[in-house]
Amino acid sequence: MDWAERPILVTGGASFIGSHLVDALVEKGASITVIDDLSSGQIGNLRQHLESDRIRFIRNDIRCQDVIEAAVAGQSCVFHLAADHGGRGYIETHEAACAANLTIDGLVFKACLDAGVGQVVYASSGCVYPRTLQSNPNKIVNLTEDQVGPPFDADGMYGWAKLMGEKVLAAYAREYGLKAISCRYFTAYGPRAAENHAVMAMIARAFIGQDPFEVWGTGEQIRNWTYVSDIVEGTIEAAEHVETGEAVNVGTMEGTRVIDAAKLVLEYTAHDATIVTRPELPTGPYYRIADNTKLTKLCGWQPKVMFADGLARTIDWYFSNKSAAHIRSELPKLLLER
Repeated sequence: MDWAERPILVTGGASFIGSHLVDALVEKGASITVIDDLSSGQIGNLRQHLESDRIRFIRNDIRCQDVIEAAVAGQSCVFHLAADHGGRGYIETHEAACAANLTIDGLVFKACLDAGVGQVVYASSGCVYPRTLQSNPNKIVNLTEDQVGPPFDADGMYGWAKLMGEKVLAAYAREYGLKAISCRYFTAYGPRAAENHAVMAMIARAFIGQDPFEVWGTGEQIRNWTYVSDIVEGTIEAAEHVETGEAVNVGTMEGTRVIDAAKLVLEYTAHDATIVTRPELPTGPYYRIADNTKLTKLCGWQPKVMFADGLARTIDWYFSNKSAAHIRSELPKLLLER
């Protein structure tokens, strides 16, 4: 697909994943508009493109119907990433806030349909998968797209809202012919991510020299941390090959225990500290690993960045861009807020 000069809207485009997606689309020559209320996104993530006039930026709240209707007008494709979201500590303690995603998604999809937008690409989540499939330590299940079905058992309010977003978008595709796809992101990490996500929290603790070094949960939890460039590449590949309203997993199949990730962080940063586990704090399911076979078969996409390599890149970025004094004073808040 030729993205050159194609009018594209990215909702939530100043966010962690959103801004990396904007980077990639700029490289492809798309004509990009970003809308973001900056409630969690950072304008600095887009600065180079704003300074070079490569993108148009709208600071506004897409929960206002007239705002989103104006933003989608004339767009060929809408990448919808705007959401009330965060890491495990946030989504388990801010369920009412996450419920706002039901409104956000409904307004965006309806506006796109009414405006005749050519395609909608929806940022969904691995949180739509049944928790019962992710709780047996004796049987690790790689999650396939068809496992999201009755009896539904999404992961908290955030997961339920994402699941409903998928269902609405699929209905629009089926009943109205809207070209669409839902991309289920799995445990993204990388530069620009917030400390309320596990990998970034561990890096932050090493950055400020925390000792004892806290790990939420028992440390035995398994995650398929997926580097942000792989998430972005998978999203664009999916947009180029799928338009039926179905969902695809965008995630690596490399599983890593949380305790092992913590040890890698300490080793790479040369921080000698005692690890203490905090099983009473929010941890999520025992494991979460995607099966990415479907997207591979559809378009050949495969994640390229192994966890150890992506972790090193992320640590290097973090240590070069953060203030130790700020992180030391704000970390307890950063772990739970957007």
